[in-house]
Amino acid sequence: MDSILKPLYIAVSWVIVNIHDLLSPLFGSDSGVSWSLAIIGLVIIIRIILIPLFVKQIKSQRALTALQPHMKEIQKKYKDDRQKQSEEMMKLYKEHKTNPLASCFPILAQAPIFFALFTVLNGIGKNPPVKHGVLSQEDVVSAAQAEFFGAPISQTFLGSDITTVKIVTVILIAFMSLTTFTTQRQLMMKGMPKMDSSNNMMLQQQKIMLYAFPVIFAITGVNFPVGVLIYWSTTNLWTWGQQFYVIKRNPTPGSPAYEELQKKRNHKGGVVEPETDVAPPTEEVKRQRNQPKKKKKKK
Repeated sequence: MDSILKPLYIAVSWVIVNIHDLLSPLFGSDSGVSWSLAIIGLVIIIRIILIPLFVKQIKSQRALTALQPHMKEIQKKYKDDRQKQSEEMMKLYKEHKTNPLASCFPILAQAPIFFALFTVLNGIGKNPPVKHGVLSQEDVVSAAQAEFFGAPISQTFLGSDITTVKIVTVILIAFMSLTTFTTQRQLMMKGMPKMDSSNNMMLQQQKIMLYAFPVIFAITGVNFPVGVLIYWSTTNLWTWGQQFYVIKRNPTPGSPAYEELQKKRNHKGGVVEPETDVAPPTEEVKRQRNQPKKKKKKK
């Protein structure tokens, strides 16, 4: 397994070491700031590389939204034949070149990098430290001493008796879970058109992700080194900001965010929307309108 992931160990450690070396003259080579910012820099580089995948994810989600009526028809037609229903669904996805799992692509693409970073930092935390990738013995010793708000970046919640480590890891795990939940909720409340929730595969998938991922992060986070928690917290924050920008500037047609944007554009363009809350005319007003007009006498 290590031999297969060795190129990733090299790539991850190379990026971290080079960013660390650039920051060392400013903050010091053994500074936790240098090593923490190096991990954050790794996140930024990876997320920039993954932008095309994010665009593909957005396009796929919008294509799935447009296919909802067809999916409903298939579900209704083959409601008693699950296998045939699945086959027809797959044909529909293939015909329109979309994938219901596209929303998971960015997470799946980061999984090997995440594991590589976990291995590199976990090796630093061992006694004696184990180096991976291009890390030198000097780098390993320096990183092992580096701290993030008083917590060594190589330590884990379960593997340390230091109170500071436990406090910092709990805060980071809570932040990871919160940002994951709010990102998914933002997508469901603002970025998706209103859909019938009954037997809706896409909506059910989104609901599972809304609650499942925060719980997964909360449970597994106690085993992650502080440096890995910094990585995942940063990437969650990036995802939230990236999604917020897309929903605000280029929302999915039919979504609440799209309707809000259209109202703003109409308001700026001087288009006055018809009022729908005007009170109906009273009976007295109706009688006055229906009364025949008196003819004027000619002089």
